[in-house]
Amino acid sequence: MKRLLVLASAALTLVAQADTFPSKTISIVVPFAAGGPTDRVARDLAEAMRKPLGGVTIVVDNAAGAGGSIGANKAARATPDGYTILLHHIGMATMPTLVRNIPFKVENDFEYLGMVNDVPMTLLGRPSLPANNYAELSSWISQNKGKINLGNAGVGSASHLCGLMFQNALNVDMTTIPYKGTAPAMTDLIGGQIDLLCDQTTNTSTFIESKKVKGYGVTTAKRLSTPALKDLPTLQEAGLKGFQVTIWHGLYAPKGTPLDVQEKLNAALKVALKDPEFIKKQEGLGAVVVADKRSDGAEHKKFVLAEIAKWSPILKAAGVYAD
Repeated sequence: MKRLLVLASAALTLVAQADTFPSKTISIVVPFAAGGPTDRVARDLAEAMRKPLGGVTIVVDNAAGAGGSIGANKAARATPDGYTILLHHIGMATMPTLVRNIPFKVENDFEYLGMVNDVPMTLLGRPSLPANNYAELSSWISQNKGKINLGNAGVGSASHLCGLMFQNALNVDMTTIPYKGTAPAMTDLIGGQIDLLCDQTTNTSTFIESKKVKGYGVTTAKRLSTPALKDLPTLQEAGLKGFQVTIWHGLYAPKGTPLDVQEKLNAALKVALKDPEFIKKQEGLGAVVVADKRSDGAEHKKFVLAEIAKWSPILKAAGVYAD
């Protein structure tokens, strides 16, 4: 009986908090270090959501490690009152396979609040690579099987995932070289120590524009309009049919967060997604702000489950783990 009373009291407390939400600082957990692409998205989003949430303070809480699972677990185990939420990228779809003994279930331990953006990827080559377009690159890859070095920013990183997808699409195995971040990988690509790299536009645009590396294509369905990348074809139109990879970000709350709190957070998110300043900042990062039905929680979850189904067999076949 005592336990039932405690549970009933807790439930009533959450209902009361939902009625006045938000009345104190909201924390956005980012499962990566400060200063990275996901951290920048979170800080821009926090500012854009602050006004529609009545001017409440929104802070970013960086909790990095274990392929993003430490921060995600922190958010999953937080009090489900809307004051701790999670911003995560494509790692929400890859963690179930990449991280062994993951302490939560992506499908069941979160309320899905909505998608934020898509960050395209670019396929790059060292400046001395003889291929000058994707058709020539495809021919060069066929002629050099077993000799190609493909860099990435570490196991589970965006560039690692894109590289795996690229090898899978071509049915070609390359020697993958993991680095501790994009910066050292890019340095070696420019210096010719590795042949290829696939990474986010946020990390590659300036190097393509300055012609320090060769750009072979973007991984989106349509060409990008940003000045540095507008002349790059999509890999799909260049000949790699069906090849699309984006590093998306989504917003989550702990399971059990009251429905009306979820609705308030989703409404604030949708206002932020239409905020001209937020859109401008995201475009500056090479990201495309979500403007479709994935901004709804149910569609967000449907999308993530489809991404889990897409990435799981690729990661299992590669036999890689982030922990």
